[in-house]
Amino acid sequence: MASDIRVEKIDDFRWLIPRTGQMRTEGLVYADETMMASIKKDASLEQVANVACLPGIVGRSMAMPDIHWGYGFPIGGVAAFDMEDGIISPGGVGYDINCGVRLLRSGLEANDIRDHIPALVNALFRNIPSGVGSRRKDLKLSAKQMDEVLTKGAKWAVTHGYGTLEDIKHIEEEGCISGASPDCVSERAHKRGKEQLGTLGSGNHFVEIGFVEELYDEAAARALSLYRGQVTVIVHTGSRGLGHQVCDDYIKRLLAASGKYNIHLPDKQLCCAPLTSKESRQYLQAMACAANFAFCNRQTITHWVRETFQEVLEMAPKDLQLDLVYDVCHNMAKIETHEVDGKQRKLCVHRKGATRAFPPHSRLIPEAYQQVGQPVLIPGDMGRYSYVLVGTEGAMKETFGSTCHGAGRRLSRHQAKKVAKGRAIVRELEDRGIYVRGAGKGTISEEISEAYKDVSDVVNVVHHAGIGKKVAKLRPMGVIKG
Repeated sequence: MASDIRVEKIDDFRWLIPRTGQMRTEGLVYADETMMASIKKDASLEQVANVACLPGIVGRSMAMPDIHWGYGFPIGGVAAFDMEDGIISPGGVGYDINCGVRLLRSGLEANDIRDHIPALVNALFRNIPSGVGSRRKDLKLSAKQMDEVLTKGAKWAVTHGYGTLEDIKHIEEEGCISGASPDCVSERAHKRGKEQLGTLGSGNHFVEIGFVEELYDEAAARALSLYRGQVTVIVHTGSRGLGHQVCDDYIKRLLAASGKYNIHLPDKQLCCAPLTSKESRQYLQAMACAANFAFCNRQTITHWVRETFQEVLEMAPKDLQLDLVYDVCHNMAKIETHEVDGKQRKLCVHRKGATRAFPPHSRLIPEAYQQVGQPVLIPGDMGRYSYVLVGTEGAMKETFGSTCHGAGRRLSRHQAKKVAKGRAIVRELEDRGIYVRGAGKGTISEEISEAYKDVSDVVNVVHHAGIGKKVAKLRPMGVIKG
């Protein structure tokens, strides 16, 4: 459905949605001219305007250049709310709570392992269960252990031998969101997550072996220990069925709460509750549990990635040097302090399909990156490339320290399958030097490059808008898909 929302061009990378009707503030969309023409073809601009109608919103309702239609909030949506007058909305977080990305660097050169890529990909596919309903048979959690995962996150994994303390230092929030309460997570959510730790979700979730093809900022690359030709690994997955169930459970509760607190909703999918309410506190505690599960999930997968490289390449960990650069989460609501009109204010920042992009010297980023800013990881599609950026002061001033999270879909999964029909997608990718394994033929068809915006275009917008700074481009060599 095409949007009839009026937008005004501010500059080459920013578009204003003027305040009209019940909007409490303006909307701001980051995009170039070509992107905006495409964005207007769905209802995502209307969703930006709808978010601007919610109580207690601070600043503008924003959308990143990977914007597309989502549940309630657009995917790529960012909005901050006052802790006293504002709300929290599960639709502003999403179903896959703390879906996120982590990047591993290595001591390997791409040319040295090219011949091993098929063996590595096949072994990763064997060692990491992938796709809808995937389970691990070798990681059985008791009810007590499950609760520990939900409260301790990646720290639980490291304590049990899945990684090192050095990993923890390079994860957003050190891999654990405080305030998690397993009592706020339903029995069904517990059950759905119990056997899914260490598995890839379906759709666009993946593990990708690539290499650093290009550097844009040599100093920042050195700080991140990245160099041309270096082998990298990206892990992209989230909280699996547990997060989905938490979202589903609380959408029902907060829909009732919206009526209870007389909150007018321009769209029922924006159901919410005041941040001061019991319902809001319970959702935040359950959301933290799902986020911690996701951190732990990516940590255990990282362990199996390392084991797989050791097995296939017959190399010791000290030679592989598969070290964690950073792990960033998207699909989150975070309580943060930001400067608004010259004053420090505590806010609840919703980032749905958006990621933090904190600047140099922020106390919330690792010591190793204090001089360059937080690493920002922007995966593309399996057939093109991904990017590493760093956070900026511009992001902190304009977007509450936020930027895009990926390429952003331009075709639905059904449309992608139609485009892929009759094509040998796996062979096409192999001809381009990319070896792919997926949970099914349909999965790979849904994830063709044409289904996504070109991530280079997305990254160029945030780079030129000053809400992220390009550091490196990564080229894929082998991918496993959920």
